[in-house]
Amino acid sequence: MGMVRSTALTLCLSLVVALLGVWTGAQLITLGARPPALHELVHHGLRLSAAQKQRIADIESDHETRRLKLEAEMRTANIELAQAIQETHAYTPKVQRAIDRVHEAMGALQKETIVHTVGMRRELTPQQAARFDQAVVRSLTEDAR
Repeated sequence: MGMVRSTALTLCLSLVVALLGVWTGAQLITLGARPPALHELVHHGLRLSAAQKQRIADIESDHETRRLKLEAEMRTANIELAQAIQETHAYTPKVQRAIDRVHEAMGALQKETIVHTVGMRRELTPQQAARFDQAVVRSLTEDAR
């Protein structure tokens, strides 16, 4: 009975940790995504010129390509983490490498999002940039309030 209980507990714990990894990745993807309020402000609240609209559309198109690639890397990293946990049922070097890969992918997505955000800001007038900056700060601190 002790062996069966121990095995069941290990399997349940492994499943919980794997699901936690997937959930964490999904949450970070959501955080890395441009908040709808910021998107709405850029496209409808700043009264962009035609030239600004075109330059920002180009920036967003480039970002979308990179974002999709990075999100795919995050999904792959989360799958690798789940597999490592399932195989080892312990915190092993293989699990640590998988965790590091998840963190690397999340960090790359976060950096890409910041580069994209700063790139859009460069296209704005000083007055537009002031409103944009307020929206960025709000979106980054919303959960902290």
